[in-house]
Amino acid sequence: MDLLTANDTPGEHAASWYAATASPPGGFEPLVGETSADVCIVGGGYTGLSAALHLAEAGFSVVLLEANRVGWGASGRNGGQVGSGQRQDQEWIEKAAGRGRARVFWDMAEEAKALVRARVARHRIDCDLTPGIIYAAHKAAHVPAFHASAEKLRRDYGYDAAEPLDRAAVREAVGSEAYHGGIRDRGAAHLHPLNFALGLARAAALAGARIHERSRVTRLEGGASPKLETARGAVRARFAVLAGNGYLGDLVPEIAARVMPINNFIVATAPLAAAPLIRESMGVADSRFVVNYFRQSRDRRLLFGGGETYSYRFPRDIAALVRPRLAAIYPALADVPIDYAWGGTLAITVNRMPAFQRLGSQVFSAAGYSGHGVAMATLAGKLVAEAVQGTAERFDVLADLPQRSFPGGAFLRAPLLALAMSWYALRDRM
Repeated sequence: MDLLTANDTPGEHAASWYAATASPPGGFEPLVGETSADVCIVGGGYTGLSAALHLAEAGFSVVLLEANRVGWGASGRNGGQVGSGQRQDQEWIEKAAGRGRARVFWDMAEEAKALVRARVARHRIDCDLTPGIIYAAHKAAHVPAFHASAEKLRRDYGYDAAEPLDRAAVREAVGSEAYHGGIRDRGAAHLHPLNFALGLARAAALAGARIHERSRVTRLEGGASPKLETARGAVRARFAVLAGNGYLGDLVPEIAARVMPINNFIVATAPLAAAPLIRESMGVADSRFVVNYFRQSRDRRLLFGGGETYSYRFPRDIAALVRPRLAAIYPALADVPIDYAWGGTLAITVNRMPAFQRLGSQVFSAAGYSGHGVAMATLAGKLVAEAVQGTAERFDVLADLPQRSFPGGAFLRAPLLALAMSWYALRDRM
């Protein structure tokens, strides 16, 4: 069993609200026969599509191989939040990498948000890009750290878009009594993630990239001229880019050791008749280790994400898993009809920072965005493209950040992860 086939119909998008409201580009044919290219990319999510677009624009011949459909994985199923900074906060990064390098990480994250906005505007991607995310503290003890973080960003990084919120302000902004304070980040944003991915695919194809769906890579032969094989064809390339993230499986053990797949779940309610719950149409994410994240759609639904599992199989009743978390935030919606419920697989790393790797001189990998990938994965595609073109300094900034392997080896990684995550989830309730 593997994550590409365990929970979804092969070759079809998950039955999500995103898929029901998407604007698909019409589909791309599977790879048949042997071909060659300057660059072969594995994975049709944000990283792979962004890399394909940047490389095609630079004049490289590009073949992208996607096992199912473009945007099929986490890129087409996530909460759609275009967050500021990295998954770890700047204080953590300063301690891990030093003040100077931390500034580089911050600037990259700001560039990542700007790149998303620029691609949406340039390619006229209809993905409901909307400014603003509220970060809400579910415990009073968390509020001082939230406010100190906003002040640090203003003082040390010149970022004044993050506004501290007290208890009354966060409750008014979110429309819930569940939170004690937080931050309103007007420099962040949220969007329709699948439409953004499909828009990148259209742009890459128009730029000349050859995209093949339903073309799962079964074997990678490295070396000076990598060869990637599928069930019905093969690609010989000068460079290979591995952008499968949580769905890459054990194709490359060096990546699997550092990138662990976990499952997360979202529901979409029926359209709400009442006035909007969340002021200014902002997205929300809270301070739980297993984060609740939510926003309202253009058609007045509440899109609410929360809950994780660590096995291959999704639960039978995803709505039943997520509903109690939704009801804890909005008790009046405890019995609201749920029209869509879906799961997806993301990839985390031990330190929650992206895992950029060189696998020989001709193969590059970027993965492990740990729930912070809409903007960073889009930028990762650009950094991979720079590295392929011979300017790898920025790729190497991320590749040089130490990334430990998950303990336990191939057989015990998942059980040990589940044990650790269960402990942190318990702390959320304490």
